[in-house]
Amino acid sequence: MQTIEIKAEAFFELLRLKDTSMWEIFSQMITGEEKEIIFLDQEDKILFNYVLPANPEKLEEDRKEFSKEFADKLGSLN
Repeated sequence: MQTIEIKAEAFFELLRLKDTSMWEIFSQMITGEEKEIIFLDQEDKILFNYVLPANPEKLEEDRKEFSKEFADKLGSLN
């Protein structure tokens, strides 16, 4: 499995500037094989990782699950 390291702060700033979502970027990275995406902080410490699936259908499932979990977490803060 290929490993891709991404500086989280720069990545999310680029998404904001380009007005696009990480899911759109991830969909462009699909090649038919799984890839591990590792998000790093400024000091190269691992913040989190994500295994990019081999197909767009699984990516869509992941996006929906992420959105649900995110909404649940936001709801519990209120």
